[in-house]
Amino acid sequence: MNKVSIEDIDTPPSNSPADVLRPLSQALNTTDLAINYFELAPGESFGYDYHRHHDQEEVFYIQAGRPTFETEAGDVDVGAGEVIRFAPGEFQLGTNQTDDRVKALALGAPRGSKEIEYLRNCTQCSERTIQAPEITESPKVLVIQCSDCGTETDRISL
Repeated sequence: MNKVSIEDIDTPPSNSPADVLRPLSQALNTTDLAINYFELAPGESFGYDYHRHHDQEEVFYIQAGRPTFETEAGDVDVGAGEVIRFAPGEFQLGTNQTDDRVKALALGAPRGSKEIEYLRNCTQCSERTIQAPEITESPKVLVIQCSDCGTETDRISL
């Protein structure tokens, strides 16, 4: 058994689009489940961009606030006390479009998703395209490239 206080977990230095991101998986020693606590200020999101995990399902439990999730079926508002699930392969991105702070737990299984794709604008293709991330080792950078034309669309220091 492992027990932690969310407030005792530090937000690691990162380029997270969330004001507060506290990774709980390591502290709880989970092997198959990713657990993250988020706090989103107005305008912030859970992820970098509209994306899908081919190898992971995700569940978001909203504790406070009302994020809006962009989904393939349209925008979905999720309120405090509600839960939303995304199956492997479903595109989604949750954003705080209100003036209130969002607090949520994000659960993903299996832990350690590696098969992620983004659907985002490519300036070369002039439309939204599937884009795949790749992490370089030295320096540690997330590089995102358009799968259609190969154009590098983003580079994020980790």
